[in-house]
Amino acid sequence: MQINQENSVASAAPVSLNKKSNDNSVWRRLLRNKLATVGLVIIALMVIAALFAPLLSTHDPNKMDLTKTLLEPGTDGHLLGTDNYGRDLYSRIIYGARISLIVGIFAVGLGGLIGTVLGLLSGYYGGRIDAVIMRTMDGLFAFPFILLAIALMTVLGAGLVNVIIAIGIANIPGFARIVRGQVLSVKEEEYIEVTRSLGANDSRIIFSHILPNCMAPLIVYATMNVAGAIISEAALSFLGLGIQPPTASWGNILKDGKDFLVLSPHMATFSGLAILLSVLGFNLLGDGLRDALDPKMKL
Repeated sequence: MQINQENSVASAAPVSLNKKSNDNSVWRRLLRNKLATVGLVIIALMVIAALFAPLLSTHDPNKMDLTKTLLEPGTDGHLLGTDNYGRDLYSRIIYGARISLIVGIFAVGLGGLIGTVLGLLSGYYGGRIDAVIMRTMDGLFAFPFILLAIALMTVLGAGLVNVIIAIGIANIPGFARIVRGQVLSVKEEEYIEVTRSLGANDSRIIFSHILPNCMAPLIVYATMNVAGAIISEAALSFLGLGIQPPTASWGNILKDGKDFLVLSPHMATFSGLAILLSVLGFNLLGDGLRDALDPKMKL
């Protein structure tokens, strides 16, 4: 999955995001893409749910009532029914959006920051630095993404911060490879040679001239990887390695629901739909950004 994402974003042409006119042009192209607009709407609704969860929820998401277990949707004021502990499922899914967004954004941010720096150093300096960094990344790539995250969680232990760290580390190799490929192309441009001949030091060349031209594929890759991080968090929580009860997470809601698929399928259904829609939203937005940031594409 990650290799396919890398291939798709690597084709995005380097585009400077600093010019106001270019930003507006990218924004217009993005909005003309109907699927990308759908993705934006889904993500906007998810963000609203996460930010205003206390206002949108109808019950305390952690309050148990064993007299109201496994209620059907719409019963006794519970919009989506209740779980096996009598907790309001709608409120738990609303609060679960917070966990998914926090993990998705911060894990990808952590992996993107470290991976970008490593990719810049590897691509710009080459030689031994490139060999050491990329062989380390290849070693991490030898593990399937989710297997590496599970191994890290086994070492770090359960909890929100550890989930972010584990998924973030698993994201580093992809970002490093994407950035290195862009740097190898951009650093051969004539304006880089001119800048160097004018006396600019390496740090100025890397961060002021090379990095901005790597941002387009980075933005696309990061957007798509947020979807992957949400799935990974749900998978870790489903396995009991991620977010621990009673904290609401789509993964642990799905874990509880799997034991009641026959009697009360709504538990697994609604949490699964929440994961599906959020991942779909970020993937649609990522595809739209890829096309909007590529000047060769005309929507």
